[in-house]
Amino acid sequence: MAAMFKALADPVRLRLLSRVASHPNGEACVCDIADVGVSQPTVSHHLKKLREAGLLTSERRGTWVYYRPAPGILASLGEFLADTEKAGKEDLSLAAQVS
Repeated sequence: MAAMFKALADPVRLRLLSRVASHPNGEACVCDIADVGVSQPTVSHHLKKLREAGLLTSERRGTWVYYRPAPGILASLGEFLADTEKAGKEDLSLAAQVS
């Protein structure tokens, strides 16, 4: 999980993952998501980092590469964050009882 969140710590990568995940059909061509305020080679670099972190998968079709969230990854991230929030609330509750 740490590697995934490290990859998402960059605002451009977070924006790219969001664009892919919210794109119709659950996948996006790099040509559809590349307008994130950085050059095309930088977009490619960030997409590579997201793939290496296990957040995205890719498939080449002709000259374009299509990206989609890795299977189950969005649910896993959501569950992790929900568990973290629950644990934080329990810690606060215990701290209030001790006070």
